[in-house]
Amino acid sequence: MNVIDLHSRVWSALQARRERLPHALLLVGQKGLGKYALARQFAAGLLCESPTRQGLPCGECLACNWFAQGNHPDFRLLQPDALSDEIEVEDGKKKPSQQITIDQVRALDEFFNIGTHRGGLRIILVNPTEAMNRNTANSLLKTLEEPAVSTLFLMVSSEPMRLLPTIRSRCQVVPVPVPPAKLAEKVLADQGIADAERWLAMAGGAPGLALELAASGQGAWLDLLGSRLGAGRRSDPLATAAELEKALKDSKGKLALKHLVEAMQKWLVDLSLAKNALPVRYFMPQKSIIPGLADMIPSARLIRSYRALITRRQEAEQPLNARLFLEGIFLDYRALFAD
Repeated sequence: MNVIDLHSRVWSALQARRERLPHALLLVGQKGLGKYALARQFAAGLLCESPTRQGLPCGECLACNWFAQGNHPDFRLLQPDALSDEIEVEDGKKKPSQQITIDQVRALDEFFNIGTHRGGLRIILVNPTEAMNRNTANSLLKTLEEPAVSTLFLMVSSEPMRLLPTIRSRCQVVPVPVPPAKLAEKVLADQGIADAERWLAMAGGAPGLALELAASGQGAWLDLLGSRLGAGRRSDPLATAAELEKALKDSKGKLALKHLVEAMQKWLVDLSLAKNALPVRYFMPQKSIIPGLADMIPSARLIRSYRALITRRQEAEQPLNARLFLEGIFLDYRALFAD
């Protein structure tokens, strides 16, 4: 996926900062827009010894080779171990961390004490920034308050309001918007994705997330969920929970409870939109039946149910009995249609 074509205006704005870089840039936007890829390209272009007129890395110099191999001496990536492509989890072994740890931040001390290659720029890419807990964020904050010379922090966040206000205040914010639908559809089509409109809708217009959803074989469980929810008051909560629990197990970790809750949240958003005579946003295959379902549900119930799902989304991160958890969700859903 070519993030430069998707976000040409953002890329131009980043290039305009090259001559007078701040010590920290914060790229913000919803999940799946390609913010991380954009930040990596920007970092590679800054470190390149012969960048193109557009600020892209040449791909041929020594610096570009180092960067491509992941061992450029002036670049550090701070991200959770769970996002690393090199991590392999064996049965019975501890799962890789979902957080950026304080030890990762402390390891930057040695990085700052070593001179940069050929007196150039030093770059630290943090992705996602909200993966830091308070202690880790406070440790990084000390560096942001007294940045080393010729150092740039590139911070990426899909949830900037989760960051410490002191972190946000020390960064110049670079908004990354949702690209135009036609452009995003073309990018997905170029990637060989069929029914791009459907996947973009489910991803809220984010092409990266749409590509991930389409490529991960999630169509089956989404079709199943949409079919069962579309039954409304005739739905069978216990059978639906059993079917989706099986989908969880069959996915071998690719599908998580949080994904099911997020899909339920999107379904309720669509019901709320239809309730207010607005177009369905997410579940395009069911857009013809959602308005009829919405007419059966009082608005106050929809609001209460969505608020309850916010709590359910947090609970889904904890170890719990998936079947019982799903049964509760689908029993609550059928109750929306009670007379």
